[in-house]
Amino acid sequence: MSTSLKNDALDSAGELIFTGFTGPDLPQSARDFIRESGIGGVILFTQNYEGTGQVTELINSCQEARREALPLWISVDHEGGRVQRFRKPFTKIPEAADIAAKDSPKLAFEIARIIGRELRAVGVNLNFAPVADINTNPANPVIGRRAFGDSEEQVSKFVTAMVRGLINEGVQACIKHFPGHGDTHLDSHFALPSIQTTLETMRTREWRPFEKAMRSGCNFTMSAHIVCKAIDPTVPATLSKKILTDLLRGELRYTGVIVSDDMEMKAIADHFGALEAPVRAVNAGCDLVIYRSEAAARAGYEGLIKGIESGALAPERVMDSVERLRALKKEVLPPWKPTVIAELGNQIGTEESAKTISSLVG
Repeated sequence: MSTSLKNDALDSAGELIFTGFTGPDLPQSARDFIRESGIGGVILFTQNYEGTGQVTELINSCQEARREALPLWISVDHEGGRVQRFRKPFTKIPEAADIAAKDSPKLAFEIARIIGRELRAVGVNLNFAPVADINTNPANPVIGRRAFGDSEEQVSKFVTAMVRGLINEGVQACIKHFPGHGDTHLDSHFALPSIQTTLETMRTREWRPFEKAMRSGCNFTMSAHIVCKAIDPTVPATLSKKILTDLLRGELRYTGVIVSDDMEMKAIADHFGALEAPVRAVNAGCDLVIYRSEAAARAGYEGLIKGIESGALAPERVMDSVERLRALKKEVLPPWKPTVIAELGNQIGTEESAKTISSLVG
């Protein structure tokens, strides 16, 4: 291994980290972390949102803090229903089950365009949506009505429509949660779920919405913090090379970005060390690891650095992800320029958007 490759990996490891932070303004500590460590992106939550002007200024501040010339990924979970971080005056989006109930992929496409247009207006370029899980277990406590249905055909046609609608408006979509969170009986936010689903069933049922979304141009896939007994009974999918590299990359020939679910969820945090988990995730095939808090993101970054220094994480593996991320940014993100707050009023919460939604719920 060359010294220069190792130094490149140490210098670039921050690009594999997404950080969250507390409050409606960018804290100085987070600003320093983004710049000094070369962090690849941020994730925003309800706690970071007070209004369109405020969140636009916040996102501008994040972009101004970056070290690299390429823009940061600015991300949010904006599915609709109970998972919509930005509220009024953003258009209130119905949950997936209600969107699917109209049986109109064309309407779903238009709703995704509304989501994408409003997010892009404030500077968001990545939406962790849509959910590609099939709600095969009615007792599932985490997916439920966040899914578009309980059949592969139903979920596939709406997931692909939503992906195309978001991308049409210049926002990247991220399908989740591979290899499928729909058949669990525990919530990975609070426990480590496992599924008994056979590999063949996953191939013919769970994976088809993901495959079809990938063919529709989706460049991001989020992993699930679930143990798949039939594939890798030892670790959750986020930390499983068998699932992320051998199957998702190998069998499904996926070439896009693999992003972890929140690494602070108890399915990971209660079972794997703060320094160990990000190394295992990247070794398994993750290109990005997400943390909702700055403190945990700093620990994750430290874990990657120590992993590279100790040899637990190969520089080649790090640089493979860095090159994939940089290439995608160059392909899909225009050069960043500050968003003009005065222009938001005619793009967010418009009457036209309200009409589209009313046609769904009426």
